[in-house]
Amino acid sequence: MKYFRLSVEQMDQVLSLVGADITRQTTTFRLSIEPKQRLAVTLRFLGTGESFSSLAFQYRLGISTVAQSVHMTCRAIERKMMTSQFPKPTEEMWQNIASKFWKKWNFPNCMGPIDGKHITLVSPAHSGSLYFNYKGTFSIVLLALADAEYRFTFLQVGDFGRTSDGGVYSGSALGRAMEAKTLSVPADCPLPGSGVQGPMPHIMVGDAAFPLKTYLMRPFPGRQIPQWRRIFNYRLSRARMVIECAFGILASRWRVLHTKMNVKPSNADSVVTAACILHNFLLNPSEN
Repeated sequence: MKYFRLSVEQMDQVLSLVGADITRQTTTFRLSIEPKQRLAVTLRFLGTGESFSSLAFQYRLGISTVAQSVHMTCRAIERKMMTSQFPKPTEEMWQNIASKFWKKWNFPNCMGPIDGKHITLVSPAHSGSLYFNYKGTFSIVLLALADAEYRFTFLQVGDFGRTSDGGVYSGSALGRAMEAKTLSVPADCPLPGSGVQGPMPHIMVGDAAFPLKTYLMRPFPGRQIPQWRRIFNYRLSRARMVIECAFGILASRWRVLHTKMNVKPSNADSVVTAACILHNFLLNPSEN
């Protein structure tokens, strides 16, 4: 469990889903590497962030074989498990999330907090300053929306590190779908215990980097603000911390996200996506 971050039963379940995609033919010249070994190398890479050279010595494989196995398995996880771990949102799903946010985090009509996380890379070749972020490192951006129990409900990976969270959101599938009203968002309803204001919309919550919309709320700016605004900012911050905790759980379990990944940006996208899919898989109530 600690070595691979998954139990034996969970590894068997993942292998049953992706095994066919990572199986290669055995020829008269060489034996193919078994799917379970490819999966084991990939989980060890995700769980520790060790270099391909180090993993090659541990598993007695070639360095290029380890790299190929990791990228192949991550793409297979993305293809086979994306639909089950990130289902298309429905009105019932949003209402369930909003109910849990009110019960656990005291924020009504909330569809989830949204935020971005920088995934650090070794400087990509011939990329100029595209991946150079305000922290002084090279990175890609992971944009995610979470529910009340630290599971991700939306994911976008791969934007340039120089892009702000608000810019990433504006160009994302989530931002365009919310603007076009195609995400089955529930109808407006009164806030709990107060019907005076009338029906209020369901919203996402974000920090000051995101734009203010009727479906996206951000904190009031400034420090010298009235008490009712401070109370609102406190409640909004309490709901927004869920996504920060989700990122913390993700990076603590899959420690490759704590390292500076020495892979191409296209391969980094599949590594981060696979880590997020496995994060949801492990937090699934049926598996907990």
